[in-house]
Amino acid sequence: MAKHHPDLVMCRKQPGVAIGRLCEKCDGLCCICNSFVNPHTLVHVCEECNYGSLQGRCVICGNPGVCDAYYCRECVQQEKDRDGCPKIVNLGSTKTDLFYERKKYGFKKR
Repeated sequence: MAKHHPDLVMCRKQPGVAIGRLCEKCDGLCCICNSFVNPHTLVHVCEECNYGSLQGRCVICGNPGVCDAYYCRECVQQEKDRDGCPKIVNLGSTKTDLFYERKKYGFKKR
């Protein structure tokens, strides 16, 4: 996800033993490059990103996770899986702008 959205920031701390999860919407995506091809290696996240209410959440969007996250074969070959924890730690500017636009006009989520 962060490849196509430059304002998203990844955690990049030392990964621990916790396995990263993905929600139904992000199921099958590589955490680094968003490809649907060749799931290869399990994603490990740091202990901070898997603590308390964040436990079992999607690595990309933060929704409740339903399946394990994988790096694709290309990212493993380029050693992008060794860069650190891939969890997205901030909201993108488009998501933040949408929140304030809805608040300004009084729209409620369905």
